[in-house]
Amino acid sequence: MSSSSRKRQSPLDRILGRLDNLNAENLTVLVKRLAGERDLLETVFNTIQEGILIIDAAGIVEYSNRAANRLIGINEKESGKVTLWKLVPELARSLDIHLDVHGVNAKTMPAVTREIEIAYPEQRHLRLHLSRLADEDSDAPVRFVVILLDVTADKISTEDLIESERVNSVFALAGGVAHELGNPLNSLTIHMQLIRRQLEKLAASPATEKIGDSVRICSEEIGRLDGIVKNFLEAIRPRDPDLNDLDLLSVIADVFALLRSQLEDLGVRVSVEIGQDLPVVSGDRNQLKQVFFNLVKNAMEAMDAGGKLDISASADDEFVFVKITDTGCGIERDEMTKIFDPFFTTKTGGHGLGMMVVLRILRAHGGHLGIESLPGKGTTMTVQLPQKHRRFRMLPDSGNLA
Repeated sequence: MSSSSRKRQSPLDRILGRLDNLNAENLTVLVKRLAGERDLLETVFNTIQEGILIIDAAGIVEYSNRAANRLIGINEKESGKVTLWKLVPELARSLDIHLDVHGVNAKTMPAVTREIEIAYPEQRHLRLHLSRLADEDSDAPVRFVVILLDVTADKISTEDLIESERVNSVFALAGGVAHELGNPLNSLTIHMQLIRRQLEKLAASPATEKIGDSVRICSEEIGRLDGIVKNFLEAIRPRDPDLNDLDLLSVIADVFALLRSQLEDLGVRVSVEIGQDLPVVSGDRNQLKQVFFNLVKNAMEAMDAGGKLDISASADDEFVFVKITDTGCGIERDEMTKIFDPFFTTKTGGHGLGMMVVLRILRAHGGHLGIESLPGKGTTMTVQLPQKHRRFRMLPDSGNLA
């Protein structure tokens, strides 16, 4: 036997080659060694994060490690009984394998790499590599090794990056257009003021009153357009927060002071349960006031007269949570994923930028917004903000405020 042949021999080959010369005692020792080798390999395979399966030509799973069991939902007791093509029908469709055949032609089955999306046991994106184990000229039973890699996080990150770049490109273009709209709007505002002054000098008549009404309507519409442009520019060009120690109770009190008359006109009952010992956060007072103003205003507009608005706050070791619960119309399920989209609104005359502004500000503060809603029952918005000590602990590691 050549030296190259000896190098290709595995420990198992060498052991099996000496079986004829072994007595019972040595055979027992070798069996224990083989069991130890098997346990070691089993431990190694179960430590690997990628899923590993061995299947026969019919797709029966003869072996699967723990990662594979977790990724495609195999029960350990099913080994040797379950068919891969039935476990992952998406793979069968991808490889054009029909489920009613008894096996696949190993001679024509090439090594395959696919990215597939599975729905069970969880929605995942998997990168799969399938190849034959034995050489084509071997008489050994045909088996395939299947390697599974969970690329769900990478897939989502890539899609988010593409979407972010697309949105940023659109916003950059729209921001330039919005900025340019400011000049003609200012010019229109000035000329409408001049027309109003000239009308005031004319004698009152039905004609001048009619013109005056038209001027007023035009001025209001110009003001509305100007507000849309300003809100849009604020949404796509957020300012960095000016961080200071902040008592959220005082911020919320300021918001209710601004909205008190509107709440009273609607007959909305307000309940506030926020203790004086609420932990301090590090935030921009004006920006967080904008957050709570937008959320409370949305809650008001979602309720009929006589609704109820509950504000409560709590904290754990890391975060402060402020809940705003209304008894309004709620949010339909198909609208839940759209509420942060620019220009999406269900309100007449709404510009659809308020929730986008809220999300941008909270992200800049390292916070989050949770939403729970039942159509016809109401909505709960939960603002989550990091406590001051947590923010300053994060800064040296991340180098940013997120």
